Amino acid sequence: MDLKEIKAVIDLMTKNGLSEFELEKPEFKIRVRRGADGEVTAAPVVYSAPAPAPVAPTVSPAAANAVASLAASASAAKDPALKQILSPMVGTFYRSPSPDSSAYVEVGQEVNEDTVVCIIEAMKVMNEIKAEMKGVIVEVLAQSNKPVEFGKPLFAIKPL
Repeated sequence: MDLKEIKAVIDLMTKNGLSEFELEKPEFKIRVRRGADGEVTAAPVVYSAPAPAPVAPTVSPAAANAVASLAASASAAKDPALKQILSPMVGTFYRSPSPDSSAYVEVGQEVNEDTVVCIIEAMKVMNEIKAEMKGVIVEVLAQSNKPVEFGKPLFAIKPL
């Protein structure tokens, strides 16, 4: 059942004054309810049935950032000696000063407090982000040309 069919069910419920609708088929089950205030809630229950061709999921930027943050936390949890360089602002993360330039830092590279590790563009201003600690870059946790949130881990670093 696709979104168009679900909307048609809701329209029929509204037109006929129904407060609840349930449909069960071998591959899925759906229950739609209208509350006293007219708000519609749907609770689909999908059974595991052979799926057609796999479809690549679409992920919102917010979800991608959440997954990246979880992955970053997991890598730091593996080795408690690792520290993270966090984003000091909301903006777009860039690993290099221009698209055809090499990255500021690479995995395995030693950095000090004044080493520029990336740029975050915020409101058309390019802000150089420094390591602010001496260590070795262990992992790049953000994707270049993608948005980052305040406090999002950008790099994992092993302090020296």
